[in-house]
Amino acid sequence: MNYLSLSVLAVFIPTFFFVSITPGMCMTLALTMGMRFGLRKTLWMMLGELVGVGLVASLSAIGVAALMLTYPALFVVLKYAGGAYLIYLGIQMWQSKGKMAVNLDGDSSAVMSRKTFILQGFVTAIANPKGWAFFIALLPPFLNYAQPLAAQLVQLIFLILLLEFICLLIYAGGGKSLRAFMMKSGNLEHLNRIAGTLLIGVGIWLASS
Repeated sequence: MNYLSLSVLAVFIPTFFFVSITPGMCMTLALTMGMRFGLRKTLWMMLGELVGVGLVASLSAIGVAALMLTYPALFVVLKYAGGAYLIYLGIQMWQSKGKMAVNLDGDSSAVMSRKTFILQGFVTAIANPKGWAFFIALLPPFLNYAQPLAAQLVQLIFLILLLEFICLLIYAGGGKSLRAFMMKSGNLEHLNRIAGTLLIGVGIWLASS
């Protein structure tokens, strides 16, 4: 049985699409990864990010996020470690070093493992306290407490992940297009610096959020 009415969906879908498409840490990371690795490889980062978003949304809905927000120290180690790692990768890209940087000789054979891609997306999604607060604020108004909550949550979270995935594809596709343009014009060093700057920005954003 469908527990979500058309009136609820008519408000829910545009609301969450607007929130997802707004530039944020995960979207900036998708843009950066798309720029460096292309859309296909960036899908692994998206997988980790979507798992993280699904986890945050689920735990927010059952009230666990209230505890996390009450004791923000629980986030500190995770967000600082994740932010520091992204900053480190960004600095390497600026210097055209490391596995994320596009080699100036055109060799892009060195790539990170799928596990690393997935982990980056997952950590970025779950280490942002604002994400938890966002789901706490927005999910409850769309729930009908006279209907089974579990079924509603499954449907809402599925829609959230679908909208998030669409937005990630848009950003990663933009990064891929920028990569193609920069490589065609021979500006690989600029490509590394643009992507490195974005990655450093995400790391600082994550650590300071």
